[in-house]
Amino acid sequence: MCLIVFAWRPGHAQPLIVAANRDEFYARPSLPLAQWPESPQVFAGRDLEAGGTWLGVGPHGRFAALTNIRDPHRPPGRKSRGELVARFLTGEIPIDDYLADVVARSPEYGGFNLIIGNAHELWHFNARESEAVMLSPGVYGLSNAGLDTPWPKLLRAKAALSEVLDDPQPQALLALLGDPQQAPFAELPDTGVGLATETLLSSVFIASQSYGTRASTALIVQADGARHVVERSFGPYGGHLGEVDILI
Repeated sequence: MCLIVFAWRPGHAQPLIVAANRDEFYARPSLPLAQWPESPQVFAGRDLEAGGTWLGVGPHGRFAALTNIRDPHRPPGRKSRGELVARFLTGEIPIDDYLADVVARSPEYGGFNLIIGNAHELWHFNARESEAVMLSPGVYGLSNAGLDTPWPKLLRAKAALSEVLDDPQPQALLALLGDPQQAPFAELPDTGVGLATETLLSSVFIASQSYGTRASTALIVQADGARHVVERSFGPYGGHLGEVDILI
């Protein structure tokens, strides 16, 4: 998962609104959003290479998602980051205890941002920092750096999310995730991957022959705990592969 914008507003009729793109190599095998047979209260996509996931919902209002931190100079982690989301969704450990475990084990993974929560609280942990932070109400964004790092794509997506919060609908959230506009050279971050790659990765929706947005996910959580999740899947050059619409 490489871009997540979300509104956290406890006490509202719709306390959590999420719009997220998973960017990955098209050759990496995965399954779209679905109910997990071995954990029937979990709904998420699945990485078939390592078994984890990038975003999902689970029992008792659980929600989790992650992005990687882009740093080509650091070696990859020994473990797949996707297991961090999967373990939280399939387990019953309290959030505080889970985060303490994640903090202790974070060196085993490549750089990552993790968001986890339930109906009452939402937390963010950045593997480059020393502690998890409980989030106050607000509109937030994550890409491949820290929380709310003002990359052009993140600023565009956050602004677009703010415009639809009066009446958030899945199709409007998916539409903002489909923005293909790339940033001007002068506004590109320098993450060490070269100008051509920085340009490719600077749009909200990424499309190329080998790498791009594989899944766009819209999540709307109601105050009574009901959740509506819609996911679109894509192939090379942004070809539309299908859509899953689930009410939980």
